[in-house]
Amino acid sequence: MNMKRISVVRSLFVILALTLLAGCGGGSGSSPNTNAPLSAGNINLIFVVSPDLANDPLGDIDQDTANLTNQGLQRSLRMAPYLKQQVLGGNNVTAIYALSPMTHLQNANKYSDIPDMTAIGFIQQFALLNQITLPVAPTSIYTGNNYPLFVQYGGEEDVPSGVFPPSSYITGARGLAFDDLHDYNIGLVNRIIEAKQSGFYVFSAPWETIKALMTKINTQYVYNLNLPTTYMGSNYVYAISIIPSESASLVTYNSNLTPPSTYPVLPAPVQSAACTNNFQPYFSRVRTGGVRGVVIPSNANTNQTIYIVRHADAHPDPAFGFEDGNYVAAGQWRALSLANALNGKIRPTMVYSIDPAQSYSLPYYLPFSLPNYFSVSYARPSLTILPYAIANKLPFYLVASFEIGTNPTVETVAEDTRKFFFTGGTFNDQTLLVAWESGHIRPFLNALLKSYGGNYPQLPMPVTPPGPAGGWPDADYDTIWTVILDDLGNLTVHNALCEGIDSASLPATAPQF
Repeated sequence: MNMKRISVVRSLFVILALTLLAGCGGGSGSSPNTNAPLSAGNINLIFVVSPDLANDPLGDIDQDTANLTNQGLQRSLRMAPYLKQQVLGGNNVTAIYALSPMTHLQNANKYSDIPDMTAIGFIQQFALLNQITLPVAPTSIYTGNNYPLFVQYGGEEDVPSGVFPPSSYITGARGLAFDDLHDYNIGLVNRIIEAKQSGFYVFSAPWETIKALMTKINTQYVYNLNLPTTYMGSNYVYAISIIPSESASLVTYNSNLTPPSTYPVLPAPVQSAACTNNFQPYFSRVRTGGVRGVVIPSNANTNQTIYIVRHADAHPDPAFGFEDGNYVAAGQWRALSLANALNGKIRPTMVYSIDPAQSYSLPYYLPFSLPNYFSVSYARPSLTILPYAIANKLPFYLVASFEIGTNPTVETVAEDTRKFFFTGGTFNDQTLLVAWESGHIRPFLNALLKSYGGNYPQLPMPVTPPGPAGGWPDADYDTIWTVILDDLGNLTVHNALCEGIDSASLPATAPQF
């Protein structure tokens, strides 16, 4: 809209109308620090700026690990209700797009090539304050207290070196690349704008990514917005609100959060549970070289311990059919509790999980109004142990050199996992905490046991009801598998440990901060 070509009276009328529609003034330019929520009738592009090593004026990034500090985690937990109420006006989010962590590797004081998990971690609590309804059976639906996060690579050119190219690039699960050298980020936004579907589209990424994306939007659509030029800190949220007439305004929000620097304390204690092996019977096996035909693999690691946990609670319906790639709100109680629950049980030196950019399409039941396939990014394992890594100031790495997939019975995936974690010497003299997809855990443990040879039984792997594929019971979020390789490479595998968290008592809604 060219404000110079119409009368002063009409200019004032349009400005007033845009103020009511977008929660700010002016069809072009910006309105600083308004608390007015955005209009649900607009296309609202909401930009949450996550801190990183290059831009951290508030002390939210650990300079040794490139991860969030306790204060940064606290800020993310408090930013969530601010976004939900002050920015979205209590409305449900339409979509959440986050940085693909492997597109932004950072070198911290103590560790190098750390994937940027901050962007996805910074927006997770907000995702859990929203809801999504999905089919879980041919004639039933279920509403979960969470929302999926989209972080897949935009295309082949965006896949970083050393990352296994996806078997398919799923448009519906696309996230953000740090540099956007091939314009996939702006392509994502173009589809949103051109679809002309009103709603709240949230983007979480570092300042460099957000600044470049807002600039491209402003230039391409000639909005003539007065965009911010310097990073003001992660208390700030920016929104480009596009009204039906296709003019746009910039809204700047300042949450003015002053979070504490201590690890978050949940608003209510999480109930503990004893390790009973009710879901997975006790299993302990030792493979010693030269005993009963056992041969230690020539490239086996030594002096290594790995603790393997499942992702947090994710399937709240009775049939365990709810699936959107994220964990549900109950899982946030578990994720934030792990630092305390595992204290004294394990002492890892680093943390590993699956690259959340690994994405897939899930078939859903007709005749529901959803598309035949629903796209998800598999974010929940990495987000499950992110708070633990923050609390213990540990480096957080992602497994991205092979694709996990959705079928736990694929032997090549089990073998790739075995080779990655237990051969080659990379993890000699290390103790790892690994969060993994549950159905794939027992298969790769069997692949490990098998690699030692000998006449020994394997872990049972039911593939028909009542056991799920991969042999991990649907209701079991508590079991911990432990793998120990001694100084010669002799192997011990057992499941004597557990997280000790009572799943049944976890609240269905996210903790409030």
